[in-house]
Amino acid sequence: MKVILLGELRGKGGEGDVVDVAQGFAENYLYPNRIAIPANKGNLKQLEERRHNIEKREEKRIADANALKAVLEGKSVKVEANIGEEGQLFGSVTSANIADAIKKQLEVEVDRKRISRSHAIKQAGRHEVTVDLYRDINATVTVLVGVDEEEPAEAEAVAEEVETTEE
Repeated sequence: MKVILLGELRGKGGEGDVVDVAQGFAENYLYPNRIAIPANKGNLKQLEERRHNIEKREEKRIADANALKAVLEGKSVKVEANIGEEGQLFGSVTSANIADAIKKQLEVEVDRKRISRSHAIKQAGRHEVTVDLYRDINATVTVLVGVDEEEPAEAEAVAEEVETTEE
């Protein structure tokens, strides 16, 4: 079933895109939440009339995402966590913790749902996370868990020393 998206739908497209989705998905989720409308002749004609406005908004979103990428790319944030012996965390560092740290330290608002990690952060140290800003625009941020930014080698030496004394 073809629908016209009224906003961004991750993995499918952005505003004004005509995409093919399952009928149940369209009728039970997209239409009630006003994320899409049916792609019939009348709606397609209206879409063509609005195309210029959609392109302007798209350019603004891309410019905002690139500006945010310039602020975030290559930066590091420190996240406080309870660390046991051997550098193991009590619990894990969540996306919400990372988003809060970015907001406090870099003064930039990032939605926690946009932070993607390859695995759960359960160890002290440096971890790379990707922030999906808009479509194909991503920024990489270094998360420091229990490590001072100025002295990462010293923290690693302490972790190795604890490891050798336990053996």
